Amino acid sequence: MANHKSSEKRILVTEKKNAVNTARRSAVKTATKKALQAIASGDKTSAVSATRAAESKIMKSAGKVMPKKRAARKISRLTKKVAKMA
Repeated sequence: MANHKSSEKRILVTEKKNAVNTARRSAVKTATKKALQAIASGDKTSAVSATRAAESKIMKSAGKVMPKKRAARKISRLTKKVAKMA
């Protein structure tokens, strides 16, 4: 248990940040899954809009929840899949 007032505050702040980061990570995964499902369905317009939404979530989490290069790689892979659609 914390012995100082400042360390008690740090525990609270860490818990809040952990909750926010977990929510961000979950939102990225959900958006990515939706984009992949739209791509698999074959509907290009829904795939493009879902990919755009996923890209937005990924970029907002870049540097905070995940490394910037991982975010760029995820976006690149999604964009390639959309571009390959007929």
